[in-house]
Amino acid sequence: MAKQSQTVESFQNILQELKNKIYKPIYFLTGDEPYFIDKIAEYIEDNVLSSSEKAFNQTVVYGRDVSAADIIGSARRFPMMSNYQVVIVKEAQNARNLSDLEIYLKAPLNSTILVICHKTASDGKKSSDKLSGVVKLAKQKGVYFESKKFYDYQIPDWIIGYLKDKGIKIDPMAANLLTEFVGNDLCRLAHELDKLAIILPADSKQIQAADIERNIGISRDFNRFELTKALGEMNFARAMRIADHFARNPNANPFVLTITAIYQYFIKILKYHFLADKSKASVAKELGVNEFFVAEYERAAKRYSAARCVSIIHLLSEYDMRSKGVNNNSTDHGELLRELIYLIVYGK
Repeated sequence: MAKQSQTVESFQNILQELKNKIYKPIYFLTGDEPYFIDKIAEYIEDNVLSSSEKAFNQTVVYGRDVSAADIIGSARRFPMMSNYQVVIVKEAQNARNLSDLEIYLKAPLNSTILVICHKTASDGKKSSDKLSGVVKLAKQKGVYFESKKFYDYQIPDWIIGYLKDKGIKIDPMAANLLTEFVGNDLCRLAHELDKLAIILPADSKQIQAADIERNIGISRDFNRFELTKALGEMNFARAMRIADHFARNPNANPFVLTITAIYQYFIKILKYHFLADKSKASVAKELGVNEFFVAEYERAAKRYSAARCVSIIHLLSEYDMRSKGVNNNSTDHGELLRELIYLIVYGK
């Protein structure tokens, strides 16, 4: 989680400098996680200038509507009755000839705060590679910030940290439940967490799984997190009840997401078998889970040997192919899941 930790730390440092009114002439904000980019730009837009100053000194444009020449023209203006002018370019990846910003960044105005929000694709393609000159100058003259997408397993810890800043605690199981429902969309997660924080009773500072179920709509009893837990415990009856619920609600519980969750769970159990250091902190770090859940993996590893985990992983691959029609002409996803659960719990 090193890159994600660096993202959060850099984000917090930038916000702290802004709150201390330490401003830089350029903020080049890039990466495939829009949440942090939007939050920095939002803070600058809302807080650097007073209401009266914004009328003449704040410009917000979208990349599709401008070229680098337009951005440079705006950035080179001097503020009116203010120490600064703010120029924010949202969706800057769509701006024309953005690499030409080098011309301005070689000698930026200290009275201009230029914010470039350059969001990249999450498919591994680095559109910012063409902007190496801009990136180099942004690092020299101001702030360069790269916002990294989080993996699903890293989200519960982010949720816990987000709420901690608000003076609110969350039960680890509730954090996992919310992660399963929302995924790694930080913007949506923040919205749901803010909503939960508002509706918490005045005398409560802790979010429980029941709060997630009551206010967001996901069942705390019938979800992928509870399914993998039931499999880890070899609780066949409970796993089948969850499978029946999934079969009745296929749109909310796609087979591909269910089988992926089971796969990730058994990969962690397999990994646990080969850890040299099985202390709680070390296991949590290596498996990418909260320490609260380490005991669950310890117990599951006693029930499933390393060899059995490997067999289950092969089985999951087979059922993934069957769900896509390979060697399967008629068995629906609900029945496939029931078969799979039986083979995981009772297979040899």
